[in-house]
Amino acid sequence: MSVDTHQASDPPPASGRGTPHLAALGDDELRTLDAHWRAANYLAVGQIYLMANPLLTEELRPDHVKPRLLGHWGTSPGLNLVYTHLNRVIRARDLDALCVWGPGHGGPAVLAGSWLEGSYTETYPDITRDAAGMGRLFKQFSFPGGVPSHVAPETPGSIHEGGELGYSLSHAYGAALDHPDLVVACVVGDGEAETGPLATSWHSNKFLDPVHDGAVLPILHLNGYKIANPAVLARIPDDELDALLRGYGHDPLHVIGDDPAAVHQSMARAMDAALDRIAAIQRAAREDGATERPRWPMIVLRTPKGWTGPAEVDGLPVENTWRSHQVPLPGVRDNPDHLRQLEAWLRSYRPQELFDEDGRPHADVLACVPAGARRLGSTPYANGGLMLRELPIPPLERHAVPVDKPGATMHEPTRVLGDLLRDVMRDTADRRDFRLVGPDETASNRLQAVYEASGKAWQAGTYEVDEDLDRHGRVMEILSEHTCQGWLEGYLLTGRHGLFSCYEAFVHIVDSMVNQHIKWLRVTRRLPWRAPIASLNYLLTSHVWRQDHNGFSHQDPGFVDHILNKSQEAVRVYLPPDANTLLSVADHCLRSRDYVNVIVAGKQPCFDWLSMEDARAHCARGAGIWDWAGTETGDREPDVVLACAGDVPTQEVVAAAQLLRRHLPELAVRVVNVVDIARLLPRAEHPHGMSDFEYDGLFTADKPVIFAYHGYPWLIHRLAYRRTGHPHLHVRGYKEIGTTTTPFDMVVRNDLDRYRLVMDVIDRVPGLAVRAAAVRQRMEDVRLRHHDWIREHGTDLPEVADWTWDG
Repeated sequence: MSVDTHQASDPPPASGRGTPHLAALGDDELRTLDAHWRAANYLAVGQIYLMANPLLTEELRPDHVKPRLLGHWGTSPGLNLVYTHLNRVIRARDLDALCVWGPGHGGPAVLAGSWLEGSYTETYPDITRDAAGMGRLFKQFSFPGGVPSHVAPETPGSIHEGGELGYSLSHAYGAALDHPDLVVACVVGDGEAETGPLATSWHSNKFLDPVHDGAVLPILHLNGYKIANPAVLARIPDDELDALLRGYGHDPLHVIGDDPAAVHQSMARAMDAALDRIAAIQRAAREDGATERPRWPMIVLRTPKGWTGPAEVDGLPVENTWRSHQVPLPGVRDNPDHLRQLEAWLRSYRPQELFDEDGRPHADVLACVPAGARRLGSTPYANGGLMLRELPIPPLERHAVPVDKPGATMHEPTRVLGDLLRDVMRDTADRRDFRLVGPDETASNRLQAVYEASGKAWQAGTYEVDEDLDRHGRVMEILSEHTCQGWLEGYLLTGRHGLFSCYEAFVHIVDSMVNQHIKWLRVTRRLPWRAPIASLNYLLTSHVWRQDHNGFSHQDPGFVDHILNKSQEAVRVYLPPDANTLLSVADHCLRSRDYVNVIVAGKQPCFDWLSMEDARAHCARGAGIWDWAGTETGDREPDVVLACAGDVPTQEVVAAAQLLRRHLPELAVRVVNVVDIARLLPRAEHPHGMSDFEYDGLFTADKPVIFAYHGYPWLIHRLAYRRTGHPHLHVRGYKEIGTTTTPFDMVVRNDLDRYRLVMDVIDRVPGLAVRAAAVRQRMEDVRLRHHDWIREHGTDLPEVADWTWDG
């Protein structure tokens, strides 16, 4: 069978571009490579189908076959080919190598390669490298109590969750950053290549520093089909595909065919040509001082989908069609013809030549396999926690803002944090294991102090007007949240640290990516052989309450809701109310392991409420009473609790408390600030949650609680609905009412403003409705006056714009 118009018997040169002559494989090497590949194919088929009789020592029977057939065959033979040939070059060149498997549902192939090389048995000693272990390897695949069908955290050597497509190439580049000796192969499936995140991540080569970074070798696997449709890149003309890949900055080498011997030869030449080119690029940059952006090699591998599987089933073509995508023979238990086809398929790999009578791989099968940590399943780069070092974070007092009394001064919290991050960047200059990523917003988010320690990574052209671009920089900016996320995930998973800074509204673009990372962390926590990695830290700023200038499209605080729906053991959300609490939270998050931390903090001038000492204590509690802001005295219980979470809600609550002190001085008001939003959950549901005793002591069990929250108000109700005092809880937050307006009008429109909060107190404290009717009316009058004022003057009311805390 031929692929498209190319003849398998006469594959084109490996590069098709006048590559210097490279020696073909000798007969012995060809034989042993093919033996490894056939063994991997046999193991892949066995995992999909068999639960007994792994070596076919008896005639195959229906009870040897799993009752539910799950898995993906179509991509597996191509992935097995890549695994085999990576083994060859790793062993021959003594490479540090890692592979990211983009077609993640090809799990049978990666598991097969790991089992053959022995890394799987070292990780899971009960899956021995013999007939008994092979039987367990087969049965556990996509079986209750077993392992997933895709490349997953349980898979030795993997850093990439294969359950969702589109992220492999950005993960690969993240892994290569600051690992100068590492070669990261990345298999990109042709279906995956149709996703937006993958399409953008080809541009990562404009950010790869050939001096300080490793190399990425993309392998675009064109097997022609997705689940039920042709793949776009497999159906466009070769010259158009080449133009696309060259436009991305790559030099493609082509491996095309369906004859195994010819494809092995072509793949070996392509691998050698690519690695020779990578070595030349790095040598030119590191030794000769070359500064031109290189054109990195890549491989286009075009082999049939379901290669070596059944050609036809029930009179319909299967191999090299979409029908081979998952399980080519679906009715094996009930259809004798299918059972006979399965046995013939398995025996076509000649297992008796590959495994001895005890099921151990023959020497020919293992001839290409590297040793020790060079094996793909054993590389420490895929278990990054083993390589992780503590991050040097300076003492917070060096950057803390002085606070003699609450609310007397103002600072931009993220600008203060930027000074801290600059020092971290400077102190990691030699070890290069910290990166800041973000979509073109580092300076916009007031973090530009980091440029004093490192510029922005950039390998493309530069002009005189450009600022802070640096071929060796460690600040990563590209206007693709997907790519930023992928880079950082790959960087963290291979043993480094980082922070992702993003506008709050647009971090939703990576909702699905963070889902996958959280799932990864949840699984790895249960795998004792996986060492903890540095947490994925988000700094969300330019947030909903200060997007008054950009308008409704930029106003969305819902990422927190999304995160708190996920595995509670792995997610943390913090809303520091000022600069010093932001420093304390950031210090904690940057030191943490195996979490996804979300920090929401403003970049606009904000009142300084707490000294560094008080900020540390408050953040350690996660929620606490600000007695200086309230009017509680002696042993008297509060009449009302004003609670807040977030910088703008905190300012509005403190201002409301000041109004109540002035207009209703006899009222006992408690002010509670929440930094760690998970504190509102019961302790049984989140490690940071409060017991009922703690919660009732803080918020009371029967007094009105007016809660001003940064985001959507129903989240607070969801977190606290089991609490005794929930019937008395009234939450104000963002109600999806936005426009281009003034900062204070944003809170007024959403009923989060100080005057509305005072009205809420009057409405909910028993006896106040009549006694304080005049005060309520004054509050309403200010809101009406505000409405008219901003439309005439375009600015907020003077008593709001010039407000200060006078407590």
